[in-house]
Amino acid sequence: MLKIKLFPRGKKHAITYRIVVAQDRSKINGKFVADLGFYTPQTKTLSLDQKEVAAWQKKGAQITQGVDKLLNPKKYPNVKKKSAETKPEVKVEIKPEVKIETVVNSPLSKGEAA
Repeated sequence: MLKIKLFPRGKKHAITYRIVVAQDRSKINGKFVADLGFYTPQTKTLSLDQKEVAAWQKKGAQITQGVDKLLNPKKYPNVKKKSAETKPEVKVEIKPEVKIETVVNSPLSKGEAA
């Protein structure tokens, strides 16, 4: 099965992505069938040939979630993580300890030792 997916290129902190058509189980640095464009996250630059994408989709290629997020950003809203400051404080109630004493009335005489 063919998929349209991101193909990482470049250095660790200066990474760019090629948008390619490749087998769904191919390696990240494996062979690809066609090169459709590129995406640079640092500058948010997206260059893509829409006609080729449509042609490959007609041939049966599926778009991966990463590429779909670039093409349809409204489909994936940004969900902000809750920070520690916005968490509501939890009130802890301390229950007083209940002591139960049992008193046994035993008829012990003064002379008997227990």
